Amino acid sequence: MNASAEYLEVQRIPADELVRKHAPLVRRIAYHLMGRLPPSVEVGDLIQAGMIGLLEAARNYAPSRSANFETYAGIRIRGAMLDELRKTDWTPRSVHRKAREVAEVVRQLEGETGRDADETEVARRLGISLDEYHQVLRDAASCRLLSLSGSGDDDGEGIDVADEGGMGPAQALETDALQAALAEAIDGLPEREKLVMSLYYDEELNLKEIGEVLGVTESRVCQIHGQALVRLRARMADWRERR
Repeated sequence: MNASAEYLEVQRIPADELVRKHAPLVRRIAYHLMGRLPPSVEVGDLIQAGMIGLLEAARNYAPSRSANFETYAGIRIRGAMLDELRKTDWTPRSVHRKAREVAEVVRQLEGETGRDADETEVARRLGISLDEYHQVLRDAASCRLLSLSGSGDDDGEGIDVADEGGMGPAQALETDALQAALAEAIDGLPEREKLVMSLYYDEELNLKEIGEVLGVTESRVCQIHGQALVRLRARMADWRERR
């Protein structure tokens, strides 16, 4: 069914009926996200935000969209949930501060050596134990969940790939440049970190599932994910300075 036919079919169904029909999609997306969030996040809050996103999707679906309604609704539902998470940031500011400190040390070491910074030397430069460093990485992985999908409360220093809707030409060009630089930075990650990023963001596996793929613990996957994020942060800071 093409987009126009899909639109005509959708228009025959009242918005409230569309919402009822696709309510299971909201729950499915909410529980999928919960597998990647701290225990302090309530699934009910995600479902409530997602239902608002679904209602907006039912009201605003247009025939010019190439995606079918369920695909379009899924994007709006997920976006509404992420917006809710951004508004109610659960991460202490100390976690953001430590993540910035780690990223700066990674940046310094890689600038000095011309190679990927090793976790042992990063921990040594920070003056903390390897166990403490791994905890910082786990915290960083939690607080940076949103870093590749939108802006968060991170003092303006996060990796922000903005929503392209409503952008002017200059903003769109800036976003294209940022996305290209981010893709290049991800491609330059150490192989294991790049694999974790691909499985997590592209394949949308949770940490436990990635651990099963790699043959490591869920905690170790979280550390690798956190290391990848702080390394990206360091390299994107270099990119911004060069512009």
